[in-house]
Amino acid sequence: MDYNSEILKAIEASNAAFEEFKIKNDARLDAFEIKEAKGNRVNFKTDDTSGSGGPYDNRTLVGEHKDYDQFLRRGEQKSLSVGGSAGADGGFAVPKAIDGLIETLLLKASPIRQIASVVQISTQDYHKLVNVRGEAAAWVAETDARTGTNTPKLADIKPTMGELYANAQSTQQMLDDVFFNAEAWLTEVISDQFVAAESEAFVTGDGTNKPTGFLAGTITGEADGVRAFGSLQYIASGASGAFKSTDPTDCLVKAVQSMHPGYRAPGEAAWLMNPNTLAALMQLKDSLGRPLIWPAYASGERNMLLGYPVYEAQHMPDISAGSHAIAFGNWKRGYTIVDRIGTRVLRDPFSNKPYVGFYVTRRTGAAVINSSAIKTVKFAAT
Repeated sequence: MDYNSEILKAIEASNAAFEEFKIKNDARLDAFEIKEAKGNRVNFKTDDTSGSGGPYDNRTLVGEHKDYDQFLRRGEQKSLSVGGSAGADGGFAVPKAIDGLIETLLLKASPIRQIASVVQISTQDYHKLVNVRGEAAAWVAETDARTGTNTPKLADIKPTMGELYANAQSTQQMLDDVFFNAEAWLTEVISDQFVAAESEAFVTGDGTNKPTGFLAGTITGEADGVRAFGSLQYIASGASGAFKSTDPTDCLVKAVQSMHPGYRAPGEAAWLMNPNTLAALMQLKDSLGRPLIWPAYASGERNMLLGYPVYEAQHMPDISAGSHAIAFGNWKRGYTIVDRIGTRVLRDPFSNKPYVGFYVTRRTGAAVINSSAIKTVKFAAT
């Protein structure tokens, strides 16, 4: 028997069988990738057998995310089935899953987004109708004449819109590195920049090409039903730039009790202040010597003040003479954020060589919708 000939035949048969398996398996993987891409998922084939699944694995994107990755790295533009397509001006619509990740990071970092009402729109012409009441009822006897009563009054509120942009820079060498996750890097960079800009606008924005912050309007000492619609009510702390030396918590109790009970139900209302103000409150005690702030001991919990959670917003003012350093409200009823659907990316490899710029834009607006649902504490004597 010629053993060499038999071994050679066995090797050839094995190679043929493996090649047949490889063809069938490649076809199956291709079909699976097409199916997954149609399902608008982010899917990866990886050469990394460690199973780490980390953000910087050597990987190949499929479907629209492969097109998006190629656009970020080399400027290639291919049409997308979901989330838009490459524009004539060189722009590229961010895939929905990526756009969703951006929104998630904003939500985690922006406290006002967590507590306010957030609306997704497809046009910037968004209006909110608010019933400012005014209707009336009257008691009558069985045979009395029924005269006309007041009718409800509706206010048309249009949140001011603005275009938020970030211009991230990267070297082409970094983009060419297959181990560099261009999508994750761009998402993290623009999210950080967007958070800082919009968080400030939601508090003090003047409404000119940006959202209108809830502290930007008129704030008076007049109660509900007396002051003009759209203006907020403040409760004085009792001392200029400070809490009162005696009964310092009075203003906080009044802020809660000045709000309609329907707006301050447990689980709906919340406090808003910056970390410095929270630190000052943590040093205060009630009349029985107990800490005013009930601290959060477990992960995911929040500090509590008078039974309501405290959210920290960096752009809330510090305690100073005449400042509105503390706000209390039912934010979902009182403040609405409007996001126009879609985030757009323009790739610019020419303006700042050797860097490649990514000009990312999105449109966001906001405004106070119900001025009776938000109160502030003003650090003033009256």
